[in-house]
Amino acid sequence: MTPTGEVLISGASISGPALAYWLHRSGFAVTVVEKAGALRDGGYPIDIRGTATEVVRRMGILPRLRDAHVDSRRCTFLDADGSEVASLSPSAVAGGVEGQDLEVRRGDLATALYGSVRDDVEFLFDDSIDTLDQSGHGVDVTFHSGRRRTFDLVVGADGMHSQTRESVFGPEERFHRYLGYCFAIFTMPNTFGLSREVMMWNTPGRAAALYAVGDDDELHAFLTFHQPEPPIDALRNPEAQRDLVAAVFAGAGWEVPGMVGAMRDADDLFFDTAGQIRMPHWSSGRVALVGDAAYAPSFLTGQGSSLALVGAYVLANALATNRDHTAAFAAYERDVREFVAMNQALVDNGGARLFPTTARALEQRNTMLRGLVTLPSATPRPAHSALTLPEFAPMP
Repeated sequence: MTPTGEVLISGASISGPALAYWLHRSGFAVTVVEKAGALRDGGYPIDIRGTATEVVRRMGILPRLRDAHVDSRRCTFLDADGSEVASLSPSAVAGGVEGQDLEVRRGDLATALYGSVRDDVEFLFDDSIDTLDQSGHGVDVTFHSGRRRTFDLVVGADGMHSQTRESVFGPEERFHRYLGYCFAIFTMPNTFGLSREVMMWNTPGRAAALYAVGDDDELHAFLTFHQPEPPIDALRNPEAQRDLVAAVFAGAGWEVPGMVGAMRDADDLFFDTAGQIRMPHWSSGRVALVGDAAYAPSFLTGQGSSLALVGAYVLANALATNRDHTAAFAAYERDVREFVAMNQALVDNGGARLFPTTARALEQRNTMLRGLVTLPSATPRPAHSALTLPEFAPMP
């Protein structure tokens, strides 16, 4: 196969448009299908770190993302009664490199990626893949809308709960590694006068955070809690989710009762478990996976968006430099798997330290935070590993 084939990408969030950009650069005809009716704007802040920063620089959208940088100035930790434990710069807490790593609203990144490719790529919004058939010389796709088309390749970039992965590789349970936490995210009024800062309350096994992205009147609220087994019954039932969160945080101090009340009224509640996707292979025949669909690292690592951007670049480059898709998919896995593994391992190397589950672990974390306050000159180490990117293959 020469780099002039037709590729269908499922998902228009982060890895999908990034992959579409690089595939178009190398001569592929690309279609992106997205089940939502339009791009999702706004959204909670996400990180672009390390190697991913180089990817967006090569795409030409780094200046735009720097303009959208949240630039949080302070992260304040509180104990059970709401008194201050420590107040630090976010980079000291997260292990980021100040001045290099970026934090932007998820929607700002998605909009920048879409803007870089919307004139060159076909987008099918408000649609999705119903069935895939690889029995012929390509992939015969039937869409939910009823349309039918054949593509040379299909790539699932449709997130942690990927339908593409389920239809080709089997149920999510085979690949999902549950990490012992649940979380609820929603927006609520900023009645606290917070500006460009995070306030996080902790007791063992529970955390509540208010995140003021700017100076506006809206806050991102996070309620996170330890749950030994995933609450399967609640995952598809919003009312059960609200009830579970309310029960877990009953009797909590600080501003948590008001947060629980705001969650009850929120029309943008997002509830999920903290988990990872770990797969022995990311491709089968003419279908491959990228980003969270293949190797979600969980929000505990702060690396999901960065892995999505890097994975999209490496996959596109492999397809541009290998005439055979089987060789290309093998090269993609070979070149990026160790990078993925190191970043997924962050949850085992202290990536979850912000949410201690025992009183002893919480006190140890608080002692560490107080130590960071007394060492303001210490240069934070990046909490992520790097990958050397090849120069992108030119268009033939």
